[in-house]
Formats: sequence, structure tokens, C-alpha cells
Amino acid sequence: MKSSMKLAALAVVLAATLASPAFAALKEGTQAPDFSAPAYLAGQPFTFKLADALKQGPVVVYFFPAAHTAGCNVEAHLFSQAIDQFKALHATVIGVTAGHTSELADFSKETEHCSGKFPVAADEGAKIAKEYDALLLMKPGWSDRTSYVIAPSGKITHVYSALSPKKHVQETLDAVKALEK
Repeated sequence: MKSSMKLAALAVVLAATLASPAFAALKEGTQAPDFSAPAYLAGQPFTFKLADALKQGPVVVYFFPAAHTAGCNVEAHLFSQAIDQFKALHATVIGVTAGHTSELADFSKETEHCSGKFPVAADEGAKIAKEYDALLLMKPGWSDRTSYVIAPSGKITHVYSALSPKKHVQETLDAVKALEK
């Protein structure tokens, strides 16, 4: 009986470890890696360039596992609901994913997701996610759910990593507001 309890406890710990997001290695104060990526806004393709976006103000780079998945749908919808608050602070929001990249054009314009209010970028091969240490441990090659706030100087000012999509918008919005002070 004791060995089965130990085995069950070990299984729970192992499952929790595999289901946990990777902890973002890029710390506050670190220079954000520059990147360009194919992106979509309201279904229209363009190239997103972090350096250009930073000239306009702070940038929220949020990594998400894949378009058209439950948590990612919720997160995109929450960002679309709050986008006017980000814009009022001169902040750019960009979602970046390595998963289901062929679906991003539709994802970017669908009312229940991005609603055409902010762009999403394709991270083929998870190269950008790797630079930002935002890889999903339980699904190699996919992005983790990690959000970064980057000041116009290019320095990371806030990092939030959690598989639940519920707090990413508030975490990043509060961090952008703190830059105003």
C-alpha cells in the first residue's frame, strides 16, 4: 500500500512538472532580443519588427502555445477587450506563437479572438520563443504562455509566465501603467 501511495505521489509530481510552464530566463532589466516575424492584423499579412514598434512606445510581447486552442482563444479575447487601454498608454501588443501558424490569418480577424485589434506573429520553428526562453516543456517546438513588457529602450521591465491565460492581460497592463510613473 505504501509503495502505491509513493508511486501515485511521484506521478502527481511528474505530471505537475511536465504541465508547468518553463520559467522565463529573461529577467527584468535584460535587453530584449530584437526580432522580425511574419504577422497578421485583421487577416492582413505584414512583417512585425520589434525595433519599429519600440519607437512608438512600450511593447507587450505575449507568447501563446497555438491559435484556436482553448486557453489561447481566451487570452486573445482578453487582450482584444483591453486593447484600447494599452493604446491609450501608447503600447503595442503582439501575440507570438509557434503553434498552428497556418491559422493565424483567420485567428487575427475572428471576433471571438483578436477581433482584428492587435497583430499575431508566426514563430516558425519556435526560434523567437527560444531566444525569449518561452518554450513549452510539455510540447516541444511550441511557445509557452509567457508575457513580456518591453520599455522603448528595449529593456524588459516585466515578465509573467503561467499556463492560465487569466492574469496575463492585467499583469502586462499594470506593468505598462507603471512605466508611465
